[in-house]
Amino acid sequence: MLSVRPLVKSDYSAWLALWQGYLTFYDTQLSDALNLLTWQRMLSEDEPMYALGAFDEQQKLLGIVHMIYHRGTWSSGDRCYLEDLFTTPQARGQGVGRALIEGVYQHAEAKGASRVYWHTHETNATAQMLYDKLADKPGFIQYRKNLA
Repeated sequence: MLSVRPLVKSDYSAWLALWQGYLTFYDTQLSDALNLLTWQRMLSEDEPMYALGAFDEQQKLLGIVHMIYHRGTWSSGDRCYLEDLFTTPQARGQGVGRALIEGVYQHAEAKGASRVYWHTHETNATAQMLYDKLADKPGFIQYRKNLA
């Protein structure tokens, strides 16, 4: 039995372990200061950032998802950007990713958002099999230039 809920201050250690796993998956490292800042932003009522966790019956954290709300030019409702989603390797294929995405949908509906969207790497074929069942793939290509 899975439960999805907002992460709270006492979840920090469990979140950090999964966050580090996510960063490793994408061959990325961030400073301890940036990791802490990200965590603090997600818990702050003054920030448009949120984090949900999927927990098993023993309250072990199996997956995390981060989302950011922002305005858009094509609707009056905010957009919800699902920025990061990660499950423990042992929990994959057990509905954790689906539960987290559905948790984001519920969160976004409650906030009056007009859209939830996200990106994944083109090589992330396993995740895309799930994503194709839960959302439309509009065909847009992302361009970016890192400035810092």
